[in-house]
Amino acid sequence: MQYIPNILFVIVLVAGIGYFTKNIRKVIRNIRLGKDVDRSDNKGDRFKNMAMIAMGQSKMVRRPIAGILHIVVYLGFIIINIEVLEIIIDGIFGTHRIFAFLGGFYDFLIASFEILALLVFVGVVLFWTRRNVIKLKRFWNPEMKGWPKNDGNLILYFEMVLMTLFLVMNAADLQLQELGAEHYIKAGSYPVSQFISPFFDGMSEGNLFLIERGAWWLHILGILVFLNYLYFSKHLHILLAFPNTYYGDLKPKGQLDNLEAVTNEVMLMMDPNADPFAAPADDQQEGEPEKFGASDVMDLNWAQLLNAYTCTECGRCTSECPANQTGKKLSPRKIMMDTRDRLKEVGDNIDKNGSFVDDGKQLLNDYITPEELWACTSCNACVEACPVSISPLSIIIDMRRYLVMEESAAPTDLNNMMSNIENNGAPWPFNQMDRLNWSNE
Repeated sequence: MQYIPNILFVIVLVAGIGYFTKNIRKVIRNIRLGKDVDRSDNKGDRFKNMAMIAMGQSKMVRRPIAGILHIVVYLGFIIINIEVLEIIIDGIFGTHRIFAFLGGFYDFLIASFEILALLVFVGVVLFWTRRNVIKLKRFWNPEMKGWPKNDGNLILYFEMVLMTLFLVMNAADLQLQELGAEHYIKAGSYPVSQFISPFFDGMSEGNLFLIERGAWWLHILGILVFLNYLYFSKHLHILLAFPNTYYGDLKPKGQLDNLEAVTNEVMLMMDPNADPFAAPADDQQEGEPEKFGASDVMDLNWAQLLNAYTCTECGRCTSECPANQTGKKLSPRKIMMDTRDRLKEVGDNIDKNGSFVDDGKQLLNDYITPEELWACTSCNACVEACPVSISPLSIIIDMRRYLVMEESAAPTDLNNMMSNIENNGAPWPFNQMDRLNWSNE
């Protein structure tokens, strides 16, 4: 009977980690649905970006209030969960505070965890206030209604509860230590929970034990639930921010890549010795020609799909977007959220059918409208503002390319400009012979 809690703990732990692993494998599979792109260059610069942006939060602190609060909550939450290692060992082997042998260093660790827990709790309350009381505009855009809004609040409630359980567990543990209860050796320093402990004065050892064990179990179960909730939440960026910043595009902002398929066709047209009617080479595969641009998530590259999963929905991109500021429909945040939603839909389709079965839908039109795409000024403000190196612009450009080169669906003014360039060698509707007439006036 004495081993039942340990067996139950192992079952819960394996189930929680197993379900998390299963879902992460789905995320990786979905990202790999994208086209290949080489991001293996300049490893030094990539590691530097990951260290500065993902770990150092260098772009977060450009908005000091939100940035400092985020650092406190993020680092505090991560550091506090170092104690999860002790909880896991205690849960498996039936020990209690297995690292107490560290003595004074253990006291320092527990004290640090408690102070950080309090700071995290305060930071989370302030984040909740910014969202729901002050109601910052960027958290109330149309794309943030329903689940995105609830998701943002739910994760804050999660963190409040986890920090409270941690401190209650320690407060009850402190009372049991002072009572000399069996297995509750005097260990740790409790600068925060010592103020909670008096609420338990006069309780029996049995009731204190129930409170301490209850908080202990709820804390570890809450962490496992939190871990598995990440898959369904925007907070997957807690994990994906690191690879996303590492594999970010290092090209100067504003430098667009050329489509390889278009380049090959242009090179063929420019080669006077090329036979456009020649049969394909032996090593080439016959079939449908490559699509120009992107109309669905499978047409994007894997780095763009990683971007979509990494989006924090913070709205900094949209708040900086000049098109959005002037009332146009474009929201770079919505571009990323729509891409992620469509990618998840495609993944669910694969899970159901074994392989993707055409569902009559695509990213273009069903999720993102041409009006949104053409509202973009290509200014890169959204790319510069993103705290985790996401590029909504790259997706917008690829979808525009599809509209122009596959559907000939560019706006009238753009079509006129391209016709003028083709016929006159300039964007203006003047014959090349008349181009200098202004100088004679």
